[in-house]
Amino acid sequence: MKILITGSSGFVGRHFARALDGLDLTLVDLMTGTDARDFFRTNHTRFDLVIHLAAVVGGRAQIEGAPLSLAVDLAIDADLFTWAMRTRPRRVVYFSSSAAYPVDLQNDFARPHRLREIDLKLTGNVGNPDLTYGWAKLTGEQLAQHAENDGLRIHVVRPFSGYGEDQDLTYPFPAFIRRAVQREDPFTIWGDGNQVRDWIHIDDIVAATLAVVEENVSGPVNLCTGRDISFGELARLVCQQAGYEPELTHILDAPQGVAYRVGDPTKLHTFYTPKIALEDGIARALAAK
Repeated sequence: MKILITGSSGFVGRHFARALDGLDLTLVDLMTGTDARDFFRTNHTRFDLVIHLAAVVGGRAQIEGAPLSLAVDLAIDADLFTWAMRTRPRRVVYFSSSAAYPVDLQNDFARPHRLREIDLKLTGNVGNPDLTYGWAKLTGEQLAQHAENDGLRIHVVRPFSGYGEDQDLTYPFPAFIRRAVQREDPFTIWGDGNQVRDWIHIDDIVAATLAVVEENVSGPVNLCTGRDISFGELARLVCQQAGYEPELTHILDAPQGVAYRVGDPTKLHTFYTPKIALEDGIARALAAK
């Protein structure tokens, strides 16, 4: 079985490469000297499975502060699907994002809404996704739909707030872990701490995605837990497990994103249930430091 992983040196890519170690893997990443766009333009291999992760993300600061830097994701995905139409891989996993969902469904604390796969529409009134990154993923899903209509087998997954022990410090979970390990007091949180996310461990993201392929699941799938945890609650859980009680302070003018981004895991639960509770994920991350 010939497998291609793009973005293989990134947080998610490293875990897929580890999970699939021992198989016939082709790993493509700019960090190891190969631009995915160059690979797609010149490669003619027919792969059994493609896991497409290559993208510029950069965390909330980059999403809000440098949105044009993410426009390259449009080019990467366009080249992916052009290549796929030429080489006809047997399966393609396209990593979309919860950022593709309309933001107007994610900003009402009075009526919190767990995002369902049907909340994202590819025709008609598609809604306004989360800045450039969300638009790029929404466009990628549209391209995936066209490719599927032309006979390719495309699996679309929408991960929510993935986290793990070896994640880059530009993301909130590892930043919180580092602050706790260093026993920072006060402990700073971007925004007012009330913004809510759906935290899913990287091992569950990988296992759920491979289950999507194994079970040949059609249509987009949320990779989520359905559990809503605010940034303030996350900070308290991390500090509690680290064994100290710092003052929590807030940087109110820092990027903080939408108010409430939580997924509905109903479809996911028909074939996979996340195994790692947030508390266990925190314990793993603290033990790894």
